[in-house]
Amino acid sequence: MTTVRRFHSLDIFRFNNINLDKLTETYNISFYLSYLARWPDYFSVAVSPTDRLTSYIMGKAEGKGENWHGHVTAVTVDPQFRRVGLAAKMMKILEDVSEKKYDGYFVDLFVRKSNEVAKNMYTNLGYSIYRQVIGYYSGEEDAYDLRKALPRDVEKKSIIPLKRPV
Repeated sequence: MTTVRRFHSLDIFRFNNINLDKLTETYNISFYLSYLARWPDYFSVAVSPTDRLTSYIMGKAEGKGENWHGHVTAVTVDPQFRRVGLAAKMMKILEDVSEKKYDGYFVDLFVRKSNEVAKNMYTNLGYSIYRQVIGYYSGEEDAYDLRKALPRDVEKKSIIPLKRPV
């Protein structure tokens, strides 16, 4: 059975099997370590019974006032472990941290406009398109900013979509 635990700094040297997906953004080591140091509750990893890392999620809390929210910086699953609910499990962890520890209004993330599989998964998890961001991915591809309101946003103002791309 797969277990989920907090990400450890040495996990950086063990997650290439997860990170080598063409749709996964890869960052430098200092980026991962800065997230781990600043937002450790937002950085989790799933581990198989054979001690293989199967997925991870990293995020942060950001914004001010009614824009205070949890942000998913990266969530990815090893291709051999997809379609078993790991991404949904990781998202739930980040949503719970955003709600219970940081008292956020919503959770947001960016997804490539062309990534239909991810868009469908996030829609099934309750996310909706808030806005389109032109050239978000290195100026080459647009992104959708997807959002899911948390209980603090009683009126669901955070998920009212913008009418035009930004």
